[in-house]
Amino acid sequence: MKKQVFKVLAKVNKAILPSYSKRNLDLSKATKLQLAIIGWRWYVTRNALD
Repeated sequence: MKKQVFKVLAKVNKAILPSYSKRNLDLSKATKLQLAIIGWRWYVTRNALD
């Protein structure tokens, strides 16, 4: 059940949130909002794959 929720969240993230890796974002120059989005995407992806 939990894994299914995270898989759905991962699909929503992919559709809505920006992909900073495709934009070659330098993490040292990222804003706090960008870092929060990166962290959220990482958290959801990690739980979807477990």
